[in-house]
Amino acid sequence: MQRPDVNEVVRKAVLMSSNGEYDRMLDGLIADLAIEPRDPIAIEQVLAGVTNAAVRLIRGVDYADILMIDDGQFRSMSPTAPLAIQLDDVQRRFQQGPCLQAAISHEMVRCTDLRTEPRWPEFSAAAVELGVFSMLSFQLYTHRGGAGALNLFGRAPRERNFEAEALGASLAAHAALAIATLTQRHQFESAVATRDTIGQAKGILMERFQIDAMHAFELLKQLSQNTNTPLRQVAERLIESLNKPPNHE
Repeated sequence: MQRPDVNEVVRKAVLMSSNGEYDRMLDGLIADLAIEPRDPIAIEQVLAGVTNAAVRLIRGVDYADILMIDDGQFRSMSPTAPLAIQLDDVQRRFQQGPCLQAAISHEMVRCTDLRTEPRWPEFSAAAVELGVFSMLSFQLYTHRGGAGALNLFGRAPRERNFEAEALGASLAAHAALAIATLTQRHQFESAVATRDTIGQAKGILMERFQIDAMHAFELLKQLSQNTNTPLRQVAERLIESLNKPPNHE
């Protein structure tokens, strides 16, 4: 069955907003974007759907992107225009701005007019010079060494709009779920790979030294502690060294 075109779903949602069909069409849009992210390519598709939907669905939003911060490194994901990347770079340089504040410490940051914004003077001046006058930023996730935010940019000042904030929050929740799903999948796959590596190393030790599984594991742990090396790395090195062909020089 062919998937419906997301842009067409959004267009119909906007047209139906005056006759009570808006909420149902928005629900359909979110469902249509609900692709389980199995790899980085899939998650980029999901996030691109979120940022494009924000521009098409929320009045007053002209650009959007997702800012990810990992160990101090800034990355702009799924920008709808190069200007969004420029604004993220401005925040990185000045270490201030609504996207950065939302990603690190606030669930939502609102700025209705950057010309009179006192919170981030350097960023605000640069944004206005680039033609951006209003912003909404929504926190996606925060953890040790990493954070992320959905950022919506407007070319004109705007009054507070509760509907726009609700729609932005809904899209941010969807993006956050996609990121969390992919992160959990990678953590699970990493755990499985670690278990398999340790199991292989245990099997080698059991065969070479005629010991049982418990003693093989204890030997691996002792090597890990003595060398201050993670258990998986000890197992990988052991597998590599014991699988080398003998030197017949």
